Amino acid sequence: MVLIQHQQQQQEEEAIIGRERGKKGMRIGKYELGRTLGEGNFGKVKYAKHTDSAQTFAIKILEKHRIHDLRITDQIKREIRTLKVLKHPNVVRLYEVLASKTKIYMVLEYVNGGELFDRIASKGKLSETQGRKLFQQLIDGVSYCHDKGVFHRDLKLENVLIDGGRNIKITDFGLSALPQHLRDDGLLHTTCGSPNYVAPEILSNRGYDGATSDTWSCGVILYVILTGFLPFDDRNLAVLYQKIFKGDAPIPKWLSSGAKNLIKRILDPNPQTRITMAEIKEDEWFKQNYTPVNPDEEEDLEGDDASSDDEVMTVHDAPLDIERDPESPSLINNAFQLIGMSSCLDLSGFFENEDVSERKIRFTSNLSPKELLDRIENLAVQMGFQVQKKPGKLKVLLEYKGQKTQASLSIVAEVFEISTSLYVVELQKFSGDSAVYRQLCNRLSDELGVQQSEELLSNLMVKDGNHTSDSAHSLSSEKQELLQQLRVTE
Repeated sequence: MVLIQHQQQQQEEEAIIGRERGKKGMRIGKYELGRTLGEGNFGKVKYAKHTDSAQTFAIKILEKHRIHDLRITDQIKREIRTLKVLKHPNVVRLYEVLASKTKIYMVLEYVNGGELFDRIASKGKLSETQGRKLFQQLIDGVSYCHDKGVFHRDLKLENVLIDGGRNIKITDFGLSALPQHLRDDGLLHTTCGSPNYVAPEILSNRGYDGATSDTWSCGVILYVILTGFLPFDDRNLAVLYQKIFKGDAPIPKWLSSGAKNLIKRILDPNPQTRITMAEIKEDEWFKQNYTPVNPDEEEDLEGDDASSDDEVMTVHDAPLDIERDPESPSLINNAFQLIGMSSCLDLSGFFENEDVSERKIRFTSNLSPKELLDRIENLAVQMGFQVQKKPGKLKVLLEYKGQKTQASLSIVAEVFEISTSLYVVELQKFSGDSAVYRQLCNRLSDELGVQQSEELLSNLMVKDGNHTSDSAHSLSSEKQELLQQLRVTE
């Protein structure tokens, strides 16, 4: 019965997609899909272009039933949760997650140079100068992940992409681990990774440090970049693992003494004496022409829409392109977007473990968008914040002497239109002091006299019960039921 229902849902979606393709090509929300970039066991990756900005993306399309059948739901959740907190020039960026009844769409950064594996396989090893530059970027990206509490656990050439500027992008965080995956001994215990790249301590089944094992995998990548072949390789896994435990990789004579020394220190089979990420950055060979990159910690105001983590749509409920006053607030186009904004079904918990109240606050108001933003701006200025204005948005910054500190704060305020006289104000903290953020939210709550979310839902239910809303396009019975559940739950 479940399979039949899934097939019916998929047929409905395919019919809608077919009609869209007849117009402009397949559309998902505001993304027009193009050629297939790759395929896997549970989905494919498509080239896509945003219809408004013309910016290109790679959309990973995952079949929900395949995810369920392969029992990799936790793996997909982990990858999404991890990518949402990583913002670094050498890590593939996740901008948005959309969903339909049968599919999940991950809107990712498009990297046009392909895998590093294909580059080495087709053209051979790199010069030490070229290889060092890529390795520096790899270490920058991986050490950033470690600073964020993320351990990749499957670093290999196939999971390192190259863009048009010959810069690397680390991808595929499906096997990554977070601090909550550590056991009481402070170690990870899941055996995972790719055989040729896996660290010996992972194979020993006695627990391992995620950062130390990632360092080993980076050493294998460096070895392949500079030599064109793997340091440990054998068709027989038992023999391969013996070589890894021994850690005696053949070092070609043509490598410089600096490169040889660094490889030996990274491919040390003893994790206790293996070189650390910080020590790699101090290595003389590594430091040649090295310029550390700065993480993209702060969201660009114009990119805030793309990074929304709780906008859930169906394919046939994708927002319509309509002409709007650029000064007007964002319009909530369908019930699923509204449900995503309701606290009891907020999807942000799916992506990050941080309490939603520490990161994103929403409330409703009958004040006009202009008055709302003016009041927010005035209050922020009174509290000593800097304010950057954009149509329908404000970016609120608090920095000390122009420097980011733990007490700094970065917030974006945006107004969404529910109806002609009801608006949702969203405050989202991207970085900074939670105590200062709560203080600002409390001041705004007192200043604006906010309504509770039950009132928001009740008002919407009444409006949709009396007449058809232009913005909701006459909610289906299924969506009405979901809205009713929201009202009851709260």
